[in-house]
Amino acid sequence: MTSTPSATRPFRVADLGTLVVMPWSGEAPDGSDMPYLLAYSLGDTEEGPEGTALAVARLLTDNGMPIGGDVVDGTERPSLPFTLLVESGAAVLNMPSLNAQCVPPREWLAAVEQRGYAYLVLTTRAWPEATPGRAVTPEELAAFAGAPETLTAAGHIVLPARKLRG
Repeated sequence: MTSTPSATRPFRVADLGTLVVMPWSGEAPDGSDMPYLLAYSLGDTEEGPEGTALAVARLLTDNGMPIGGDVVDGTERPSLPFTLLVESGAAVLNMPSLNAQCVPPREWLAAVEQRGYAYLVLTTRAWPEATPGRAVTPEELAAFAGAPETLTAAGHIVLPARKLRG
């Protein structure tokens, strides 16, 4: 029996499991609000959190995004394969082979309007407890999003907020 090494296996969106995008804003060092997007998998595939971690890592690295390294400034890279559309009170994160939509709070929308961009943390670390429809407390969000295990296992991307042209 022959098996295909994972390095040569084509990327499959299903390997990501359920991908969740959570918006929030918080005070930045300059004193104004920063709009953040946290993208993570629930780790809900046959291979579990380890498998989804590999899939998210592959999504990032196959598209030139470092994990746990420098912040990629999308305002300086117009051909970046990750984009953000903010329109009619919704945020749509477009990534190669998929997109994810969320309805951010007013504070987030005001922060992204003021700055013109959002800071994406796309982590390989699964967060199975933070399922869609379940409220996450600010403490839970801070504990997960601020954990070194989350941040060092993530791509960090500044995404310009685009709008539809009319």
